[in-house]
Amino acid sequence: MKRIFILLLLVSASQVGFAQFDDDFDGWGDFNEFAKSVNADFEDFKNSVMKEYIDFVRNPWKEFEGTPPEPAPKEKPLPPVVIPEEDKVAPIEDKPVPIQVVQPKPLPEPEPQPQPVEPIKEVPTTFEESVEFKFFGTEGKVRFALSDKVELYSIKPNDVADALEEMSGGTHNNMVIDCLALRDKLHLSDWAYLQMITALSHVVYGNDLNSAALFTAYVYMQSGYKMRLAVDSKRLYMLYGSEHYIYEQPSYLIDGCRYYSTEKLPMRLQICPIAFKKEKSLSLFVRDNQQFNYAPAEKKRISAAGYPDFSVEITVNKNNLDFYSTFPTSMIGSNDLTRWAMYANTLFDERVSDELYPALKRQLDGMTETEAATRLLNFVQTGFKYEYDDKVWGGDRIFFPDECVHYTFNDCDDRSVLFSRLVRDLLGLDVALVFVPGHVLVAVNFKNHVSGNYMMIEGRKFVMCEPTCVNGAPLGWSSIKSGDELRVIILDNNYRETAHRVSLRN
Repeated sequence: MKRIFILLLLVSASQVGFAQFDDDFDGWGDFNEFAKSVNADFEDFKNSVMKEYIDFVRNPWKEFEGTPPEPAPKEKPLPPVVIPEEDKVAPIEDKPVPIQVVQPKPLPEPEPQPQPVEPIKEVPTTFEESVEFKFFGTEGKVRFALSDKVELYSIKPNDVADALEEMSGGTHNNMVIDCLALRDKLHLSDWAYLQMITALSHVVYGNDLNSAALFTAYVYMQSGYKMRLAVDSKRLYMLYGSEHYIYEQPSYLIDGCRYYSTEKLPMRLQICPIAFKKEKSLSLFVRDNQQFNYAPAEKKRISAAGYPDFSVEITVNKNNLDFYSTFPTSMIGSNDLTRWAMYANTLFDERVSDELYPALKRQLDGMTETEAATRLLNFVQTGFKYEYDDKVWGGDRIFFPDECVHYTFNDCDDRSVLFSRLVRDLLGLDVALVFVPGHVLVAVNFKNHVSGNYMMIEGRKFVMCEPTCVNGAPLGWSSIKSGDELRVIILDNNYRETAHRVSLRN
């Protein structure tokens, strides 16, 4: 309460002027002293929070049984969709399609990224040492003296607490400040930030995995993220709390939150279940263009078979591809449809969109909405080789948009991700992903009339489109059969900036 009162007093002073406080302050000198006392109060609060946490770490940890990994939902993949040649020229009639499950609202907007419980105090130094490291081809540099690193010689609770106490003495402050500054400067997602801290810890500690895990845990916790320390007979692990349910990984349910690790975990662990104040779970949303160093991958040309002149050349940042290859498959809550939506709602990297979209826009400008959508659909249908994930990757894998235009092979969910992204960004249309057993396609809310199979969602007509039809089906045609169970999720309308929007004619 004292902290809140003092903070409000400072805010009031800045708004009404210092003259009203003549009885309390004797000029700027007294006010500066008062401000210092407030900062000291904040620092005392932060230190008391850390001391309270460390005291809990000294207590015996609780035994937890992990939840075995749940495999990502896997359905028997269907062969590529092929439209009969006679259907290509036959008139398409409007046909309503019933929906069994609808998730009409887009995914919730992610909350602001976690922040420290209180601003971390910078420590003045006469000679500043630094540590350089790399993650996803990107250089990082933080202020830290290797002579200040804290080595963990035992994973007993008391020894872990002693090491945390030593870390919290101020020697790590500037390094944590620099880590957070890198997160903001590079627009890192929570997942990328965790990978960055992990990369830093291995440069500092090498093969000392226990010390590296505690170092990662300390930086992660000080940055405002939810984490728990855990041990088996030999190792210390850091578990991170996630907003999303992550497939293919064991988890530990603690106080209603699921915890995971970037390392392979045993199924039984001793865990310190104590929460740190203001901690927030990791989010797997990638809602910003992460500024990894640019390393151009091989240039690719993509052409529409139905429109030979409709083609583009594109180069993707290899470092983005490396980041996406580490990304865990997840869902929000218990809705597995959100798994695909998270990929489809991710924007192209700016370098990709700045190369791809002007080229497509030049070729689509002046067309009608139907003409432009038809070319984009054929571009996605025929510009890539259809291949099963099991054959290429050894298991199911969904592509982010950058991956969709880089890899020359893909399947139905990848093509649906790509088509949905192009239609939203270039044409400004709302879209939904449509799921039938073993297959994913797209439904588009056209502004003008388009005939074909359609569904009504919240009073709006969404027309089916088959990005997977390898021989080029028209808008409105779909492979859906009578009795197929359809599930639908509407995607975010977070379109790319209007500079890339196609100028359509009526």
